[in-house]
Amino acid sequence: MSLFLGLGITGIALLAFSLVFDGVLEGVFDGALGGLFDGWLSLPVVAGFVSMLGFTGAIVLGATGFGPGVATAAGSVTGAGAGWAAYRLGRALVRGGSGIAPRQGDLVGSTGTVVTAIPAAGYGEVLLRLAGQPVKYAATAEGPLGHGTEVWVTATPSSSSVSVRAVER
Repeated sequence: MSLFLGLGITGIALLAFSLVFDGVLEGVFDGALGGLFDGWLSLPVVAGFVSMLGFTGAIVLGATGFGPGVATAAGSVTGAGAGWAAYRLGRALVRGGSGIAPRQGDLVGSTGTVVTAIPAAGYGEVLLRLAGQPVKYAATAEGPLGHGTEVWVTATPSSSSVSVRAVER
């Protein structure tokens, strides 16, 4: 039983190690076997397999009358499941987004609301959504726009200001 518990604890330690050094095993085997094991040799996958093998083996060995062979088989099955789950979760996180930061020009065509009235020859403020986050910008318009007016961004003359026009319905 101590061997199984040791494997379980080693898996947990390896998982903690992977928080700091993830990608080490992929780097060591980079290009080996033509990318056959891409992602499967990541530290979280190996840690999930080893810890579930150990802890499940210890549970089966301690709770049943079966021997180490059955405990190893049961641990291998649950370890493979944990490794597969870690692999799928890692792949989902990698595919999660483009990773491209929004740019100033991405605001053109977006809609927002006037939060500080915009005078005819001056600046007011509008609340826009950039990458899903509310952001307040200084704004100019061709004519005066009152508080609460829905606007459409026509240009971004600087990184902190926009030109807007009222949305016509």
